[in-house]
Amino acid sequence: MPMPDFAAPDSSALPLRLVTPEGLDAALADLPETARGWAVAQGFGAGAGAVLPLPDAAGGLWGALVGLGDDKARARGRFVAAGAASKLPEGTYALDAATDPDLARETALGWLLESYRFDRYAKQAAPKARLVAPKGVDAERLRAIAAGEVLTRDLINTPASDMGPAELQAAAAALAERFGARMAVTTGEELLARNLPLIHAVGRAAAADRAPRLIDMRWGESGPTLTLVGKGVCFDTGGLNLKPGSSMGLMKKDMGGAATVLGLARMIMALGLKLRLRVLIPAVENSVSADAFRPGDILASRKGLSVEINNTDAEGRLVLADALAMGAEESPDLMISMATLTGAARVAVGPDLAPFYTDADADAAAISRGAAKAADPVWRMPFHAPYEAMIEPGIADLDNAPSGGMAGSITAALFLRRFAEPVRYAHFDIYGWNPKPAPARPKGGVGMGARALLEAMPDLLGLE
Repeated sequence: MPMPDFAAPDSSALPLRLVTPEGLDAALADLPETARGWAVAQGFGAGAGAVLPLPDAAGGLWGALVGLGDDKARARGRFVAAGAASKLPEGTYALDAATDPDLARETALGWLLESYRFDRYAKQAAPKARLVAPKGVDAERLRAIAAGEVLTRDLINTPASDMGPAELQAAAAALAERFGARMAVTTGEELLARNLPLIHAVGRAAAADRAPRLIDMRWGESGPTLTLVGKGVCFDTGGLNLKPGSSMGLMKKDMGGAATVLGLARMIMALGLKLRLRVLIPAVENSVSADAFRPGDILASRKGLSVEINNTDAEGRLVLADALAMGAEESPDLMISMATLTGAARVAVGPDLAPFYTDADADAAAISRGAAKAADPVWRMPFHAPYEAMIEPGIADLDNAPSGGMAGSITAALFLRRFAEPVRYAHFDIYGWNPKPAPARPKGGVGMGARALLEAMPDLLGLE
């Protein structure tokens, strides 16, 4: 489908008014008589997400009301008004000029995101209602954010049959070409020659046309340095510790970290942020074959730390470890990893929150502020030092899957931090999937944390 966009400015655009229950009487009093009578007759109460097209005196369409709900309802959702894009009749609409600027920005972005349809395999009806970019809103920024989110969703939604390591590489290459970035790829046995043994070990069991690889993209010539590392496990069988079928069904999304950093990278490059960006994506398929790595193996890593394999289904942290170690060698000002890493994170905070880890209180505060502004909720988790012993098995430097089932997201984050040190570092353990439809977020792949990070970049990196 075409990239979601705003309608061209149109003086005849239909009025679109966002209404709370407490402001309903005033909103009705301001309507033309025919529209007001219709709204009263329909019993419109301005409930969250309620949409009411309004007639004019000639029987045509005058405009529409969209309910925002009361304080409790608004606290339970986001992009409340954006669902109107899929409910309104065909036409071009414009928000009331008196709409609160923050609400106008969230609604405008939500409208673009609500317009998304994944139609690669089956035709999907796109909304016919279009929105004029509200005055005072940075429409170009919202377009860039939406385009990054669309990229992330498309990559996650594409099944592994069409999104293996080579296809993920092609998506990164297309992005690099569009924005003038440079890209290098290390593939197959070359990973061993380049001292990336964990990436090779996890991906070596896959078919030859799905060989493991490290994608390395660079953009920008000046400014602070930012390295994004995304887990690119294009399908995860669990390896020899084979997942049950019920757990394997969504494993096309196990490259959600890679999809999200590519989406964020697209936002950064489209907006021309004054920084030097590096994106590292270890792209593999965790398959089962005679060459698969085994429980009990002890593997070498790029950093020189040995890793005991207690579960081949804890492979994401292994491929990230080599990529983080490589990224840390250049001492970037900030390094961030994003990964669909642990079920423990989903159990802890559910599918709607992006848990993140950082040792820097100022960075955590900046990310949280960005999340609130971007309607992209996050939750800080602790790098809890007393749990370090849980990832130290004795027979090797590190354990990839500590027994006991406790604090699984934290121990995974501590494992990754060992490879990122001493660089300033944040880690996101995301879910990358929306299990049921919501305004601006259809069921399926979804970006988590990227918009929050984009909003936080000025504070995180001192950007103007």
